[in-house]
Amino acid sequence: MGVHRKQKHFVQHPTDQRLAQDMATETIEERLARCSSWPERFPREQWEVYKSVIAEARKRGLNFAVGGGLAAMVYAGQWRNTKDIDLYVPAREREEMIRAVTDLGLDDYYAVQAYDRNWIYRSHKGDTIVDLIWAMANQRSVVDESWLRGPEVEVEGERFRLLAPEEALWSKLYVLQHDRCDWPDALNLLYGVGPEMNWRHLFDRVNRDAPLLHGLLSVFAWICPERARELPSWIWSEVQQSQPAEGTNTELMVERARQLDSRPWFSPSLEDECEGNDK
Repeated sequence: MGVHRKQKHFVQHPTDQRLAQDMATETIEERLARCSSWPERFPREQWEVYKSVIAEARKRGLNFAVGGGLAAMVYAGQWRNTKDIDLYVPAREREEMIRAVTDLGLDDYYAVQAYDRNWIYRSHKGDTIVDLIWAMANQRSVVDESWLRGPEVEVEGERFRLLAPEEALWSKLYVLQHDRCDWPDALNLLYGVGPEMNWRHLFDRVNRDAPLLHGLLSVFAWICPERARELPSWIWSEVQQSQPAEGTNTELMVERARQLDSRPWFSPSLEDECEGNDK
């Protein structure tokens, strides 16, 4: 995983303050109507790159969902323009999607800045970046059709889906590093659409890593208890059942620490590495 690839920059828009205030009472469908303003929020040449990639992917019959800042606007009521768009694609279609952006004249960003090719392909045209993502950075899961079942959006005649909120939150659970943490994003997502999420599906996805979800929900309930009470009541007893496993060994601790950051950071990880170097 290493150092994460990009920084976030939040840009205020005239409707953003009202959106944030109304978000607890609005449904996702009501917020989707605001997506028509997306082209106004980008420099025109930047949006044209995004639009051309979306149109080409649809023309080739490729499956994808838009995540990142665009999905965050709908789910969390926060606008950010980082000069990139995140397209989540099924792992089996990643090569065809890479060919699609290449045929449109986008270049591999690796020559500008090296990145981990095991889960993402970064393409760009000038300063505009299109990220193709087919797996979690920690390899916990690959993108499948379930990731692509978010609400449908129509912008300037192009129809596409957003990244499913459950998978968006699931993937953010593991980004908990010294220099990068996605839990603030996850907390905003919970505040925005938590009561409307498919929690059974999310628990099935998280599975053995339920203690991570327990931690996030505990922080959420501490920050905004009233909103937390709007979540399904059964989830609180469900996460309470996530007890520490008996006989946890160093190997398991190291493996789980690496799920959060592949760089050595956790004391048992450092001890394990030192022992390996002494042999």
